Amino acid sequence: MKKILIIGSTGQIGSEITMKLRKDYGGDNVVAGYIPAAAPKGKLLESGPAEVVDITDANRIAEVVDKYKIDTIYNLAALLSAVAENKPQLAWHIGIGGLYNCLEIAREKGLALFTPSSIGAFGPNTPHDKTPQDTIQRPQTMYGVTKVTGELLSDYYFHRFGVDTRSVRFPGLISNVALPGGGTTDYAVDIYYKAVQEGKFVCPLKAGTFMDMMYMPDALMAMEKLMEADPSRLVHRNSFNITAMSFDPEIIYASVKKYIPEFTMTYEIDKLRQGIADSWPNSMDDSCAREEWDWAPTYDLDAMTQDMIRTLKTRYNK
Repeated sequence: MKKILIIGSTGQIGSEITMKLRKDYGGDNVVAGYIPAAAPKGKLLESGPAEVVDITDANRIAEVVDKYKIDTIYNLAALLSAVAENKPQLAWHIGIGGLYNCLEIAREKGLALFTPSSIGAFGPNTPHDKTPQDTIQRPQTMYGVTKVTGELLSDYYFHRFGVDTRSVRFPGLISNVALPGGGTTDYAVDIYYKAVQEGKFVCPLKAGTFMDMMYMPDALMAMEKLMEADPSRLVHRNSFNITAMSFDPEIIYASVKKYIPEFTMTYEIDKLRQGIADSWPNSMDDSCAREEWDWAPTYDLDAMTQDMIRTLKTRYNK
């Protein structure tokens, strides 16, 4: 039976993967690590153990690992892309300093470690359409720099010390649980909330800005599936391209409007986020993930839109 520590358990991904893993492995076997400023509440707090775990405090991580006999860490502590550009020093401190702490503890104690990468690991010189698994990575954001560094550092610890490091390059993630949190792709989350609650949306990215996206249930499935994958099949551990769909603001607007006909959208371009988006891929080639651990998404745009709108309308009594 796995014993899992989630660092960043109250974040955008952490809050959902913690609950999924508790369902699959048992509540007592998944520890929700959090910082005091973002303490767990409700089901996240009640469904299993929770401990204060700051990614920058290696001693504290080691204490919790020993206390619960942890064998797997999901390292989800990070600043999202737009936030990281405004706080680059903190983004490095958390993203790389924190990862180094996890890698050292994993090396010393024989743990497996999952640390997500991102489409942000690519840059303006990367092929933008069907971006290959192995290609040039020269990002121009601190978020992207930390992701590339994290991929390389994780690979080093696997090849040099045998640490079982694994990772995926997430596209934009769309959730009906977590609110938008400062990511470049978060407009694709916000549009659903605004459509249901207000019937109108001001888009921060211009029409024609294509990016890869994925519905959160598929992202959670990908994380767990990769960590359960046969290690002998894995060639690209850090990090696998994965994707489910690619669209621009006009396409997602049309998808929402099919189910909320009165919905309207206007544009007010955010230069920072537009610049970041323009440097990222339009679409990724995820064939290596499909070949090496049988990755396949279950949601396309229309299925995601139907589920998002149905869920949010129920939540907000619309």
